[in-house]
Amino acid sequence: MARTALLDVDGTLVDSNYHHALAWYRAFRRSGIVLPLWRIHRQVGMGGDQLLPALLGQRLEEERGEEIREARDEEYGRLMGEVAPLEGSRELIVDLKERGLTVVLASSSPQEEIDYYLELLDARELADGWTTDDDVRATKPEPDLVHAALEKAGTEDAVMVGDTPWDVEAARKAGIETICVITGGFSEQELQDAGAIAVYESVEDLRMRLAETPLFQ
Repeated sequence: MARTALLDVDGTLVDSNYHHALAWYRAFRRSGIVLPLWRIHRQVGMGGDQLLPALLGQRLEEERGEEIREARDEEYGRLMGEVAPLEGSRELIVDLKERGLTVVLASSSPQEEIDYYLELLDARELADGWTTDDDVRATKPEPDLVHAALEKAGTEDAVMVGDTPWDVEAARKAGIETICVITGGFSEQELQDAGAIAVYESVEDLRMRLAETPLFQ
């Protein structure tokens, strides 16, 4: 049994991945760059420091990255009010806490976004801690976020719960395993191929089968 559950937030606890893709799409268009939404979505889960070079290349990232990231923040701010918790998300935190696990919300989002999600989930007094972009130098798939969350948990004995291949890769680099849900828009096969040790259809499905998950084996 793991001592800690590191819970990704965007796409895992709150239904925000497609809002992020649309915010990036609009930010790119403001800089005269038109990319298909599906290509942007494939990189959601990375932070802007990783997503922009992956989509535009290093040269454009260096030339236009700052303005695009600022535009993205503005565009996502307009969409954030439409983000809702995924069914069972708060209850999952409660379930894990009742079973004796430490729960850290592992995110590289700005403080403003994390504050909003904590209110959505009514989790400010429930979670044992959380991370923000202030805690990381490089975002997923680099392991900084996972290391920061483990430090807040005070243990290396943890399992990650996420929704993208980038969660799995970041956790693997930090030496821990990942359980995934498909709520972020990546398929079961993709997540398994990335190295997820178990994949569930939804947060509610994960909750209903919690005792058999690698968290408690």
